[in-house]
Amino acid sequence: MEKGDAKIPVAILVRVSTAKQETARQISELQAYADAKGYEVIELCQETISGQADECKRHGLGRAEELARSGKVQKVLVHEISRLARKNSVAHRFVESLEECKVSLYWHAQAVETLLDNGKRNPAAGIMLALLAEIARNEAETLRERIQSGLAEARRKGIKLGRPVGTKLRREDFLQRHRDILRQLKAGQSVRNAAKITGKGVSTVQRVKALV
Repeated sequence: MEKGDAKIPVAILVRVSTAKQETARQISELQAYADAKGYEVIELCQETISGQADECKRHGLGRAEELARSGKVQKVLVHEISRLARKNSVAHRFVESLEECKVSLYWHAQAVETLLDNGKRNPAAGIMLALLAEIARNEAETLRERIQSGLAEARRKGIKLGRPVGTKLRREDFLQRHRDILRQLKAGQSVRNAAKITGKGVSTVQRVKALV
């Protein structure tokens, strides 16, 4: 534990791209790290959204920044830089915003923090952040290119894409796929707010609401 007996307040930030993915491993490993260090996790900022999403749609990221600016946390914990963002501009601006608040970003994959114990910038972390952010961006671009190439090849071979005509996703499967929307609606969020929080379209939220 740092700074005597006072527990350092931290936020955990996790992100997955789709509702089919789980955040459990990210959360459990970051919580275990916080427990080992004697930190107090005051909030879990959780998102289901593409790492390529614009900053204005990153509500988990925005909440973590809000906690930093309000002085409620001294550190933000993420599993790896790609969970932060796959856009260099978003990742770097977020880190700079935390540094302005004297809040350190810790990423678990390399066990690195952006601020040293004396509050100064960690130059090694800055170099590593730039490298890992670029790798994350390139990975996203490579995946997108492979998908587009695969779709083009399928069309060239005359393969029909998507679900067969006349088939529909079962109600249970549809709600399971969009359980993040369901959580927001059950929490009392409006259709528009639920769409903003989950990063999904208003029409999708309306379909979920109609099925509940």
